[in-house]
Amino acid sequence: MHKTRRTLLKTLVASLGCSALLQLVPMTAWAAEPEKEELKLGFIKLTDMAPLAIAYEKGFFEDEGLYVTLEAQANWKVLLDRVIDGELDGAHMLSGQPIGATIGFGTKADIITAFTMDLNGNAITMSNAVWEQMKPNVPMVDGKPQHPIKADALKPVIEQLNASGKSFNLGMVFPVSTHNYELRYWLAAGGIHPGYYAPNKGDISGQIDAQALLSVTPPPQMPSTMEAGTIHGYSVGEPWNQQAVFKGIGVPVVADYAIRKNMSEKVFGVSKAWAEANPETHKRLVKALIRAGKWLDENNNANRQEAVEILSRPEYVGADAKVIANSMTGTFEFEKGDKREVPDFNVFFRYHATYPYYSDAIWYLTQMRRWGQIAEAKPDSWYLETAKQVYRPDIYREAAAALIEDGLLTADDFPAADEDGVREPLADTIDGITYDGHTPNAYLEQFAIGLKGDTTL
Repeated sequence: MHKTRRTLLKTLVASLGCSALLQLVPMTAWAAEPEKEELKLGFIKLTDMAPLAIAYEKGFFEDEGLYVTLEAQANWKVLLDRVIDGELDGAHMLSGQPIGATIGFGTKADIITAFTMDLNGNAITMSNAVWEQMKPNVPMVDGKPQHPIKADALKPVIEQLNASGKSFNLGMVFPVSTHNYELRYWLAAGGIHPGYYAPNKGDISGQIDAQALLSVTPPPQMPSTMEAGTIHGYSVGEPWNQQAVFKGIGVPVVADYAIRKNMSEKVFGVSKAWAEANPETHKRLVKALIRAGKWLDENNNANRQEAVEILSRPEYVGADAKVIANSMTGTFEFEKGDKREVPDFNVFFRYHATYPYYSDAIWYLTQMRRWGQIAEAKPDSWYLETAKQVYRPDIYREAAAALIEDGLLTADDFPAADEDGVREPLADTIDGITYDGHTPNAYLEQFAIGLKGDTTL
C-alpha cells in the first residue's frame, strides 16, 4: 500500500527517536505535510463531478498524501449545509453557491473556491409536446433545425398557454445555479420575462412579473418530473438532458455553450475557516484536481471514453454509459437522431478552465442583481471586491507552482503571471450582448429585461 510521508516519518520517529531523525530529515519535510489526510468530499450526480472521480481513480489524491472518500449528496442545499457544518471537507458546487452564501442570499456563510471544475456542460430541454409547438417557429437548414435555437420560438407557445389561464412551468436546479441564470438569460433574450426575486420584501420565489414560472427540481428528477407533466421543460447539467432524448420524452433545444460560452459551471468549494485551518491540504487538493482536469482534456479528449465508463458507475453518476458519452465525448444529441459535434460541450482544462477568474464570479453577481437577488444597486468596485472574497487565484497559483516544481505541468499550462483575473470581453452570446467583467453596471444597462441602475422592486 502507498504510504504518505507523514506515515513514514511517524514510523521513523518510533524507531529512531526525534533527535536521530532530525539529522536525517530537514524541518521543511515536516512543515510541508497536509494538516488533514483523511477527507470526505461531496458531489451531486452530474458528469461535471468528473475531476473528483478522476483524481480519485487515477491516484492523484493519493499522490498528494490524501485519502479521500467521495460521497453523493441528496441536493445542493444539503451539500452546502454539510460543508458549512464541517461534515464535508469540501464539495463539487454550483459556481453561484459560494457567491450566494458570501453575500447572504439564502444561507449566509463564508465559502471560497480556488478551483473551477469545468466550463459549459448544461442544456435546456423541452417536453415533446412543447417542442412540437416550437418547431414551426424554428428556422430550418437542410431539413434540420438551425442552431442555436432562440427562445423567440417558445414565446408564442407560452403566450397561448398564458392566454388560456395556464402557467408555463420550467425546472432549474437551485436559485443561485448556473442553470437558473442561463435559463433566465435565454428566456429574456427571446422577450420572455422569467420573473424577479424580492428578498427585501420576503419574496424569494423568483416569480414576480414572470411569464414562465421557474422552480427548483433536483437534477436526477428532472426527466421524470417533466414526463409526469409537472414541468414543461428544464435547465440542467448532463446526463439529464441526454436522458430525456434516450427515454424519448423530450428534446434539448439549446446548449449553454451557445448562450454564453466558456464561463465556469461548477467549482470546488470549501469553507473559509476550513481553508485557513488546512492550507497545505487545500493546496494539495487543488493540485490533484488540476491534474484530473488536464487528464480529462488532454490529447483532444482522448481519455473521455474511459472517463465515461468511470462516471457510469453507481457510486458516481450511475447513468447509462451511452447516455453519458453523448455529451462527454464531444457530441450532443438534440432531437432524436440529430447528433452534432460540440467538442467544447464539456471543458475541464482548455482555455485555462480550472483557473478561478474574478470575471466569472462577477458575471454571476450581475445576474443576481439583474433578477433581484441583489436588491439594490452596487458600484463596479463592489463587484470586484466581492469576487475577490470568494474566488482565490492566490491559492490556485500556489498549487500550480508546486505542480511545475514537481515536473507534472509547465508554466504554459497556466494563465500568465500578470493577468488581472478578468477574461477578455465575451461577445459571442445568444443575444449579441458583450460581457466585460471590468464594467458590470454598463453590462446590465444593455438588457431590455432585468433590473439595472437604481431600479428596485
